[in-house]
Amino acid sequence: MQLTVAEVIALPVIRAGDPEVLSKHRFDEPIRWVHVSDVPDLSALVQGGELVLTTGAALRDSPQTYLRRMADAGVIGVVVEVGATPLPAGLGDIAAECELALVALRRQVRFVEVTEAVHRMIVADQYERVEFDRRVHQTFTELSLKRLSTAGIVEAAAGILDEPVVLEDLTHRALAVSLRGRSADLLRDWERRSRLRATAEQWAVTAVGPRSEQWGRLIVPVPSPDPDRTQMVLERAAVALALNRMIERDRTGMHHQAQSGLIDDVLRGRIADEREAAARAHALGLRSAAHYTPVVVRVRRPLSAADPVAAQRQNVLLVDTVLHTVNASGHTGLCALRRDGEVGGVLALGVTRPAEEALAALGTALRAEIARVDGTAGAVLAVGPAVDGVVDAVTGLGEASHIAEVALALQDSAKAQDSPRPFYRAADVRLRGLVSLLRDDPRVQTFAETELRALLAGDPAHIDLLREYLKLAGNKAAVASRLHISRPVLYKRLAAVRAALGVDLDDGESMTSLHVALMVLDAQGRNGIDIPKV
Repeated sequence: MQLTVAEVIALPVIRAGDPEVLSKHRFDEPIRWVHVSDVPDLSALVQGGELVLTTGAALRDSPQTYLRRMADAGVIGVVVEVGATPLPAGLGDIAAECELALVALRRQVRFVEVTEAVHRMIVADQYERVEFDRRVHQTFTELSLKRLSTAGIVEAAAGILDEPVVLEDLTHRALAVSLRGRSADLLRDWERRSRLRATAEQWAVTAVGPRSEQWGRLIVPVPSPDPDRTQMVLERAAVALALNRMIERDRTGMHHQAQSGLIDDVLRGRIADEREAAARAHALGLRSAAHYTPVVVRVRRPLSAADPVAAQRQNVLLVDTVLHTVNASGHTGLCALRRDGEVGGVLALGVTRPAEEALAALGTALRAEIARVDGTAGAVLAVGPAVDGVVDAVTGLGEASHIAEVALALQDSAKAQDSPRPFYRAADVRLRGLVSLLRDDPRVQTFAETELRALLAGDPAHIDLLREYLKLAGNKAAVASRLHISRPVLYKRLAAVRAALGVDLDDGESMTSLHVALMVLDAQGRNGIDIPKV
């Protein structure tokens, strides 16, 4: 703690001079140095914060001018040796007017002894501060390297200061507290007191986090005997807390990278041994299980999102959301970003419910959570066949990815949007899903137009009739019953369709071609198909 004017006057070497205090202004301020001089103008010799020792020759000649010059030069106070010549009357009032400390020594003292004593204490204090700073720096550096918890960093700061320390967030909720033996009443009504009384109660407060991303405050909720030292410790603790938060986020990122690296190693053949793959997977958090399920989560994003940085942030958030939802649902998994908007994973499903029920609940939870966090409306969960090993499960991500892509395209049709499935397997997408995926291909559109051109330009009822006929695999009795018409009427209408198309409706290849063309028509969501001009 730095020496104040009052502490210097209380030193034995000054007390031996029988000091008389003429002005107590600035008595509690710390002094930077002690200067001995009898010259009337010290403006060129001092830097501010000094205590001047003088025999009083210049002071007696012109008290007002001398003290004013001292004040203007930044001097804190003057100690004058009276000797045989008395001081001018009213000198204390003049010093008070200039806001200076003024002390008269009635007995002679050796100024060299005063300067030696004071300077020794000042230097010792400065050395102690340097040593304290070094110790604080070393302590928090070691804490950062050890990745101590947030509560541990707060406890360390409180231990160094021997004062209570509170870490709060931006809503003034206490996240970590070290009371250092103080009563828990210190936290009573904390949010209100933190908002309104931090300044009034002389609390030491330091923001935590970079200037543009502050996320909390460190507080010593009592007046400090050494505010500078307290502030320094809080600032060092704030840096350690910010670094700890960054490391924790990086650790999450590194965990994702490790999972992605394992999946990539298996897919590229760098790891083919099941024992090695399983050992690495289990070390990364995948629970050992009898079966592993390859899954792919795919979301629909607008093509206009051209900002690569924003896209990367969205993808990282998507991986986080998928992993969090998987874990929250009672499963474990490895996840990796396979491409923009697509996360592939290997799951070890929980054993508390049947697999189909567990996947249905997971798919529903994923769709809701992705919509809430990512703001993406369309999301599908595609599931590949469950297998016995981790390597086979990773290999199955290719099939699951195809299912996800087809399922997402299939969801674009009006019928699929009415009741989206919680998850999709290969059996759920089949030919109609593939057609939905390819519906915007000009060659597919041209094929559908060529197959159905005559009907598209004619009676729309013929399209409906052909759709029912093909859906029931050419069973005329079933078609007549479905459409509530007699067989003769059905035969007449089918003859008109056959004549318009110029094909045999009982031929298997013709039925397949027409059925695919109608699927393309349905996938377009309109009654006709525009042929691209080439």
